[in-house]
Amino acid sequence: MNEITLTWTENRSVKTQTIQDQQIGKYPGTVRIGRDPARCDIILPEPTVSGLHVEIFFNQQQGCFFLRNLRESNPPMVDGKNIIKGEAPLRQGSTIYLGQMELKVLAVTLASNGIPATIVMPQYQGRGINQPLAPVAPAYGLQCPNHKCGKSSPYALVNSGCPWCGTSLAAAASILMAPASP
Repeated sequence: MNEITLTWTENRSVKTQTIQDQQIGKYPGTVRIGRDPARCDIILPEPTVSGLHVEIFFNQQQGCFFLRNLRESNPPMVDGKNIIKGEAPLRQGSTIYLGQMELKVLAVTLASNGIPATIVMPQYQGRGINQPLAPVAPAYGLQCPNHKCGKSSPYALVNSGCPWCGTSLAAAASILMAPASP
């Protein structure tokens, strides 16, 4: 299992939180951080932190945890760089600022045996022996990281979420989709 451990000081007390890549939270596949307990998994009671500030997720293809900005008007800073839009990789020792709150990445633990890619094989019907198959360009999709759903979606929906359950597809595994039957 892949894990990242964050540490920060809150009310003169050191807090530590370990996040797992398949951790069940308010939004499966991600852990959201901010002030609002209704929308966030990790609550930081600091006035300069946005209600919903960032989310952390594990990218299976890159084998790395990432931080995604959810508030352009109050961007986080990772290792001295403002993350206005998009994502930033997190490594052991990374420093994150959410407003004036400083968080540090204490540890990153990566599983030694990753999840193998899922390949969906096409089923060809009604082809004669002498009829060659025309080459088909590969089509990639995403498998929903929500273990209760797990359905496949086109890669174009990576920023929209799973159309069946609404889960963020940011941490979804890439899969090879079966080509359409001729």
